[in-house]
Amino acid sequence: MAYWHCTIRGTRRLAVTIRQIAEATGVSRGTVDRVLHGRPGVKPEIAEQVRRAAAEMGFVPNKAGKILAAKKQPITIGFFLPGSGNPFFEDVVRGMRDAEQELKDFGVSVLLEEIEGFSPQDHIDGIHRLVEAGCTALCVAAIDTQEIRSYINQIVEQGIPVITVNTDLTDTNRLCYVGCDYNKGGSTAGGLLSMITNEPLHILIIMGSFKMKGHNERMQGFLQKLDLKRVPYEVVGLFESQDNDEISYTRTKAMLMQHKEVNCVYITAAGAYGACRAVQEMEYEKRPFVIATDDVPGTREMLRAGVVNFTICQEPYQQGYRPVHIMFDYFMADCKVRPAGFETFTVIKIPENLD
Repeated sequence: MAYWHCTIRGTRRLAVTIRQIAEATGVSRGTVDRVLHGRPGVKPEIAEQVRRAAAEMGFVPNKAGKILAAKKQPITIGFFLPGSGNPFFEDVVRGMRDAEQELKDFGVSVLLEEIEGFSPQDHIDGIHRLVEAGCTALCVAAIDTQEIRSYINQIVEQGIPVITVNTDLTDTNRLCYVGCDYNKGGSTAGGLLSMITNEPLHILIIMGSFKMKGHNERMQGFLQKLDLKRVPYEVVGLFESQDNDEISYTRTKAMLMQHKEVNCVYITAAGAYGACRAVQEMEYEKRPFVIATDDVPGTREMLRAGVVNFTICQEPYQQGYRPVHIMFDYFMADCKVRPAGFETFTVIKIPENLD
């Protein structure tokens, strides 16, 4: 497809509009707008076509207009994460800070509140500190309990929009969710395992927290896929690691000593390094299958050592980057257009594609 440029006397380029890009690419103006503002819902090949056309036609976003609009309502986004001590969230924070840097000229700033653990009161207190600090919007990764859900709905009623990040909350008035499809991640793990073996499985499942919606969905997707593939299995052990390697190590070691028949360990959240240390210390004629979650240093080490068979990842950088941009676009649209959210890719990693 040929693209064109508007020029006057061969020297000065006229401003290219979204309408012109839509006409040149044969898509709707709404589709062009979504692509140029980084919103989801457009096929990758169409998005690439629009971006290429915009670049070749010399499209320049109306940055000055957005700056003027944004300065009338500076946006302070509070970001709450249960990420203290969990290396997974380092990339979430990196994405969040990159987005903040890109939008700082528009009056956007991000205030981060990180805690450790899954106490409902600690989560409420952490989110409350962001509200008290005057945040005009919130991005929240929190446990899915009634106390948290009620508190989030109260915040929304006060006029503070909320995007759930990394893990969703049930029956809340949040704007949208940015993160992975946990059920799909668990299903992917179960599907891959069914391709490796059809022997009866005696599974130890290590959860981060029973209170995290995503962790439960991963486990459900995993077991449902094994059922669908008719892989015989039993769950011989299930416990919370609190996303802590030392807890994971101690509890895994005890479970493996008690259940010598375990031949599969599925880790639905953090704590993989601790669990793998326990597996390494056991004497096996045939080492159990070990399935981990996410790409963090300890898991990478255990992949290279041959302890972890594969890990299912979820683009943490995007989980920090996207919600900041989505919230900014929401305010720029005068809070009239409810955003669609953003689903990150489910990524399979093995030693051969770690780098």
